Amino acid sequence: MAHRYIKKILEARVYDVAVETPLEVAPSLSKRLGNKILLKREDKQPVFSFKLRGAYNKMNQLSAEERACGVVAASAGNHAQGLAMAANKMGVNATIVMPKTTPDIKVNNVRAWGGNVVLFGDTFDQALAHSQKLVEEHGYVYVHPYDDQDVIAGQGTIAMEILRQESGPIDAVFVPVGGGGLIAGISVYIKYLRPEVKVIGVEYEDSACLKAALEANERVTLSQVGIFAEGVAVAQIGEHTFEIARQYVDEVITVNTDEICAAIKDIYDDTRSICEPAGALGVAGMKKYVARENCSDETLIAIDSGANVNFDRLRHIAERAELGENREAIIAAKIPERPGSFKAFCAALGQRNITEFNYRYSDDNEAIVFAGIQTKAAGCGRESLLNDLREHVPEVEDLTDNEIAKLHVRYMVGGHAPGSLENEVVYRFEFPERPGALMKFLSTLGGRWNISMFHYRNHGAAYGRVLVGMQVPEGERSEVESFLAEIGYNFWEETDNRAYQLFLG
Repeated sequence: MAHRYIKKILEARVYDVAVETPLEVAPSLSKRLGNKILLKREDKQPVFSFKLRGAYNKMNQLSAEERACGVVAASAGNHAQGLAMAANKMGVNATIVMPKTTPDIKVNNVRAWGGNVVLFGDTFDQALAHSQKLVEEHGYVYVHPYDDQDVIAGQGTIAMEILRQESGPIDAVFVPVGGGGLIAGISVYIKYLRPEVKVIGVEYEDSACLKAALEANERVTLSQVGIFAEGVAVAQIGEHTFEIARQYVDEVITVNTDEICAAIKDIYDDTRSICEPAGALGVAGMKKYVARENCSDETLIAIDSGANVNFDRLRHIAERAELGENREAIIAAKIPERPGSFKAFCAALGQRNITEFNYRYSDDNEAIVFAGIQTKAAGCGRESLLNDLREHVPEVEDLTDNEIAKLHVRYMVGGHAPGSLENEVVYRFEFPERPGALMKFLSTLGGRWNISMFHYRNHGAAYGRVLVGMQVPEGERSEVESFLAEIGYNFWEETDNRAYQLFLG
């Protein structure tokens, strides 16, 4: 199998449209991590993503008759832009089916390259099904975004460049993983020529389909996929890509939202470029690897795979970056309800800065405080902060890893419900961010159970985050979850969440 792919990679036609991207030293990251950190700048492609390589190589393999039929693909954005540019270059009609949740920047770029955009469904899987229907109806040739041998070979040219650009020892290469086309092409080439180099996949923890497949020793379909990093929001690893990855990938590291946002900031600090969440996976995984292995003086390469991010999302990314770098802690604390309590609380913090402080009268004896506190200036982490506070404050809880606290509580007002509120259950939702989505959600949800709490905040993303409290009698709990599943939005029950219980319940 390796020989076949090596030949395809060496013969891949990509440089008619793609460029050989630089392999750049990241000086700040290198100094901080104690290793030589290199970034493979695929964000510098004409479409700001590596996807152009695979799309153009596939187009070059089509016969004249196939090109005359036109091509179609389903894509969340980057493959769509690559295919649209490739088709434009070759004079081929291209139809791209994109989920309605796709960021505007990607939709507009596809249209700018002459692609015919069809917005359909809320997820990649729904867009994929519709694209297959168009194949049947119009005879288009389908160009898969990752599970195709010629697409994999096109992405593999990145590895060819890396080994040519870095002649010295390479200890590990960190590769973002969605459907697996990128890591398949890179791993088969590197392991064939330089088997001592580790190839490490990095997945968003809410869409870790390769990790799940490797653990099960077969391809599995995730029941739910998080869409913060929409470029890798894939429920099942590809068939061809899994065949390669299971042989040539050394391990898979998963990272969370905060770690991705911190990596975006790291890349910005060293390059002054802003990558998309999926594009920062390699750096986020590299940082976890260095912390785990405590390695130093190694040469580590991360693929910066794309920069197609909506400007409006940067507010949310900046907020979460501090948490991802452990530069901020979010805590809940009970302080006495008397003059001077806030001053005493601040004194317990020492030289640390307060980034946020929310307080609401609770009763005559005590108040519950929601606070954000910097942990960087004094050179100490969360544990040291919590230990210092617990010496002076009766009760302190760490909410830094609590999604309800970070997404909702810090922006909410109102506090606990007055009196006794019976049968309240709490759910957290992600739903597609498009006109009418919120009204549809409310209309569907509000027909049967009383909504006792509701919080929505636009994060400048392709999806909305909602926290809902509903009064649901005990005997109807299973029924409400079946009802919610029919709506089709990702949801989690959060009734037992401490942030809700402390500040809202």
